[in-house]
Amino acid sequence: MRSVRAATALALGVALAFEVSFASSPSYAAGVYFSDRGVRPMGRAGAFVAGADDLGAIWYNPAGLADCGTSILSDAAWLRFSADYTRELRILDADGTLRTVSSDAVHGSSPVIPIPTLAGSIVLDEKKQWTLAGGVFAPYPAIVTYPTTVNGKPSPARYALGSYDGTLLAVTGVYASYKPFEALRVGAGVQALVGRYQTNATFSASPQDRLLGAPEQPEFDAASAIRVGPIFAPSANVGVVWLPEPRVRVGLSAQTPTIVSADAKLKIRLPTDVAFDGATVQGDTMHVRFELPAIFRVGVEARPLAALRVEVAYVREMWTTHHAIDAVNRNVAIQGVTGGPPSVRIPDITFPRSFDNSNSYRLGGEYRFRLEGYTFDARAGVAYETSAVPVPYVSLLSLDMDKVIGSVGGSIHVGEHWRFDAVWAHFFASSVFVSPDVAQLPRVNPLKGNAPLEAVNGGTYHASADLIGFGLAYTF
Repeated sequence: MRSVRAATALALGVALAFEVSFASSPSYAAGVYFSDRGVRPMGRAGAFVAGADDLGAIWYNPAGLADCGTSILSDAAWLRFSADYTRELRILDADGTLRTVSSDAVHGSSPVIPIPTLAGSIVLDEKKQWTLAGGVFAPYPAIVTYPTTVNGKPSPARYALGSYDGTLLAVTGVYASYKPFEALRVGAGVQALVGRYQTNATFSASPQDRLLGAPEQPEFDAASAIRVGPIFAPSANVGVVWLPEPRVRVGLSAQTPTIVSADAKLKIRLPTDVAFDGATVQGDTMHVRFELPAIFRVGVEARPLAALRVEVAYVREMWTTHHAIDAVNRNVAIQGVTGGPPSVRIPDITFPRSFDNSNSYRLGGEYRFRLEGYTFDARAGVAYETSAVPVPYVSLLSLDMDKVIGSVGGSIHVGEHWRFDAVWAHFFASSVFVSPDVAQLPRVNPLKGNAPLEAVNGGTYHASADLIGFGLAYTF
């Protein structure tokens, strides 16, 4: 019975590893990504919907491509992210006493990984009405690595996140804009999330009710390496810019949802408990599906002076469509567990996410001036963004909270063609306390017994981030 229960618990633990992998998978600012994207746009705190007029428009509003001419753009930014977590776990002792246990604080930080943009555009006609563009870019993820031990003890983060070595993801697309007359621009694009996603994760095969041991006994830990892909998840965006008068621009844009549906390869190092001494894992394929949100943007930019531009923008991300992650087993089973059945198949499983829609309010602008024979642009912005992750579902798997973003940036123009950009933004994130009374992320285990819910995401979360980026643009 010990072997059967352990093998079955491990089978569901493997499925849990897929939640670990995809809870940190490509998504947008209010879910897992901590920042909107682009060096010049983020210099305006993302207020770049009505004022989009360079190749950054492929993400914010493709109608703005009508003003970028024949050009190329390349930039890269690093999201320096750090997080601290002190877990509170409510457990039922063997004598029936319910108590709360606090773990040592664990600190995670991000490696230096510049996230790039490469895009180009060409004007197709002499009247400069049609512009065609293409680009490759990636949103800015909060990539965090946590230690495996804290003060000599297994880390409370070990069931949440591992490394992301081998991950390679990008959005690639083709876009077009049309300017029938000076007061109107329209644009649209088709794009796709492509590449592969890889992560290492640890999961527990220890059943509830203390049937075999403590809930997080280290000899029931199993290491996994998961590679998802090839990923091809298409989407589309549309936009319009209207000038009711020359000093005012009104912009609207929308992006369709992105549905990720891809096979994944799984490698497992079985636990060190004696029940698994002769066990092996047969097969390595699962299939994962979930939906990322549609996005709606609106902005109004005023140009009271020829050198001054100020925009106020609103962004809504429809995260309520991200209600679950579905993992379907293709052929993975655990075989040869001592005293157990010949084969234990890893079951299909659905992970509830229950995300909410999020809202972002942005104010940003730029001012152009001449100095020492060069033209400069100075930028600044501030934004407030609500999290899409409800407090009971906050965890190191999907760490996000309400935040205020302050940014500064600038450009120097060299000659008639070159522009060099820079940005620094700081994210003031609110701390989140998830009471063990309301936490909703339990260990995945089929042997529920009479044990109460032992949610593993309770505790206090702190996070902070800085965005540092540089770029260049060339206009022909």
